Amino acid sequence: MTAMKAALIQQSFTANVRENMARSAKRVEEAAKNGAKLIVLSELHNSLYFCQSENPAFFELAETIPGKSTEYFGAIAKRLGVVLVLSLFEKRAKGLYHNTAVAIDFDGNVAGKYRKMHIPDDPSFYEKFYFAPGDLGFKPIETGVGRLGVLVCWDQWFPEAARLMALSNADILIYPTAIGWNAEDSDDEKLRQLDAWRIIQRSHAAANALPTIAANRVGYEKGQNGEGDGIDFWGASFICGAQGEFLAKADQNETILYADLDFHRTETVRRIWPFLRDRRADCYADITKRFIE
Repeated sequence: MTAMKAALIQQSFTANVRENMARSAKRVEEAAKNGAKLIVLSELHNSLYFCQSENPAFFELAETIPGKSTEYFGAIAKRLGVVLVLSLFEKRAKGLYHNTAVAIDFDGNVAGKYRKMHIPDDPSFYEKFYFAPGDLGFKPIETGVGRLGVLVCWDQWFPEAARLMALSNADILIYPTAIGWNAEDSDDEKLRQLDAWRIIQRSHAAANALPTIAANRVGYEKGQNGEGDGIDFWGASFICGAQGEFLAKADQNETILYADLDFHRTETVRRIWPFLRDRRADCYADITKRFIE
């Protein structure tokens, strides 16, 4: 497929998993009705962002892949003839869990999955308590709409991840995300954080000549254990083209964003900006080191 309409769903969530799934399904239906063939949901979209605290009870939210969510959304994808990108709390084995993105193909089956590689451990983002680092590498998922370079949230700050997806012939970069402000941050700091978040992902698009989708959640979520001041998820989801140009962007309201993606533009852009030709791969060995003394 050389061109298609893509959509992302920016929404808020409650503690009711069934309600969240039903609301997401309704928005998927709307996006498909409006012509989207690829539809992306935000990070951990079935629940509130439980990683604000370390609570063993939240492991009950985890599920197998395939499992209830892939069956539920798989049936929807098949009926509507769309490709869906989900973000799930994966139970891989007893005591082993991952933050996992899943691509559902036109036929409703799991086309592939990506396990989040970079796991944060910061105030209100205690993901290391819940998730083991991914072990599937940076490999695009083959689907009916192309090769999806799916990454997840914290991965978006690492240019190596985007580059490896590009080197593996991805057609698009996709980032399901859950990011927001701490109440203690000043207004100036909030703007700097949001700006940096946009810049880093648009830079991945430009540096690799790949269209990019960043689907964030939105709305205030208080700490579920009464810890901290909660997170105000800033939304601001966007879709940009192969030179980092905005094709569509959201504010802090629930919405569905649409954009027509032209995968052929990657070839056009790389002919005038030949990044892959001019890479000095023979000189980059030190990139595998933690730090260079």
